[in-house]
Amino acid sequence: MLPSKFLEDAFRDRHGKIINIRHLDQVIKSVNGWYQERGLTGLVSYAEILSGGILRLQVSEAEVNNINIRFLDRRTGEPTVGKTQPETILCQLTTKKGQAYNRAQVKRDVETILTMGIMEDVTIIPQPVGDSNKVDLVMNLVERPSGGFSAGGGISSGITNGPLSGLIGSFAYSHRNVFGRNKKLNLSLERGQIDSIFRLNYTDPWIDGDNKRTSRTIMVQNSRTPGTLIHGGDHPDHGPITIGRVTAGIEYSRPFRPKWSGTLGLIFQHAGARDDKGNRIIRDFYNSQLTASGNAYDDTLLAKIESVYTDSGDYSSTMFVFNIEQGLPFLPEWLSFNRVTARLRQSYEIGPARLLLSASGGHVKGNFSPHEAFAIGGTNSVRGYEEGAVGSGRSYAVGSGEVSWHMFGPLEGVVFGDYGSDLSSGPKVPGDPAGARGKPGSGYGYGVGIRVDSPLGPLRLEYAFNDKQARRFHFGVGYRN
Repeated sequence: MLPSKFLEDAFRDRHGKIINIRHLDQVIKSVNGWYQERGLTGLVSYAEILSGGILRLQVSEAEVNNINIRFLDRRTGEPTVGKTQPETILCQLTTKKGQAYNRAQVKRDVETILTMGIMEDVTIIPQPVGDSNKVDLVMNLVERPSGGFSAGGGISSGITNGPLSGLIGSFAYSHRNVFGRNKKLNLSLERGQIDSIFRLNYTDPWIDGDNKRTSRTIMVQNSRTPGTLIHGGDHPDHGPITIGRVTAGIEYSRPFRPKWSGTLGLIFQHAGARDDKGNRIIRDFYNSQLTASGNAYDDTLLAKIESVYTDSGDYSSTMFVFNIEQGLPFLPEWLSFNRVTARLRQSYEIGPARLLLSASGGHVKGNFSPHEAFAIGGTNSVRGYEEGAVGSGRSYAVGSGEVSWHMFGPLEGVVFGDYGSDLSSGPKVPGDPAGARGKPGSGYGYGVGIRVDSPLGPLRLEYAFNDKQARRFHFGVGYRN
């Protein structure tokens, strides 16, 4: 591992001169330091002065001999039989047999295995092999329980007529290590007064050790969500509209450059609207159409391409997402359209405060379902307005600026301003649902809020004013999209 140029530079001024023991000692220390700085196990094990002015240094490097996996019981710490296939662990390691033993590299491998989410504890212990310069690596693994049930709750952002009606209960089963190969299975059911979502996800985070680290996700979902974002509005003779969707698809994702990742997917969707009695309908109470095809439901086969750039997993990091979806009309009744969306986020440190700027936008061209229009306004869009109250269009643009600062404990203060517009595209949505409801098409909001760090994620309580002089509280769980 030691470059020959390192020694050449160390002795460059000493050729033809009497050997200086003090200088030799400095060279030996610098060689040992070279290994230490890089986390390598290596040192000058022997120095010899030969006749004829020859100086010989013997440098010993530790070489990885074997990597042995040992599973330990999480209660007793005694060796046990593991559920995870050894090759599933070994393929994650960058340390390989025959390489120089690198402590820093081994530490990174430990962190990689922990991020798989199937191990509770990981340690790697080097053990010498006889009198040779080789080491065996013994990897002690403590597995997490592989699966279990959970229950919880949340709040739907699509409900605007009171917080209690937006409450959602959830029940889920997950298995994080299917077949002992780190494959993930998630089965969940969410249910509210209006919302209901049944979702099945099966993910292989690394397909058969592919050298590009490609992952695959298979998804099936049956959902019923409120249509208030696009087709909401008070009407004395009609209850709320719900949008039912049956979705199935497959997606492949992989990193393709540092900080960049990409996703390709193919998704089929069968979607339609129902009234408050569960009957299929094709027009709302303003006589705006609810499907693009004119039938009780629309069928769409979407090809999806997405690219994501992110500095890190921290919310304040730089992030850019670009997404293209293309409807493929393999059958005449299937919808054909192209949808492009983008999101950008950038933060700046300003003394003790942080300025966070974000922007998003999109455009749809072609024949698409009206309930798929871009909805503007609400907790994650333009605060100060109800959900979807600014507009709904074929195009949209939303910008936001926030200044936050730490107050005390887990509490942060926030001052914000938002602006959004449908870019005059509301009338171009089939049936013009925004025009029928008198939505302005553009608007801004501003206000103050507090953010509390909690085990559920950040809890946000915000008080906002809009350009119509209306005031509104917003409550959210998690960061803005």
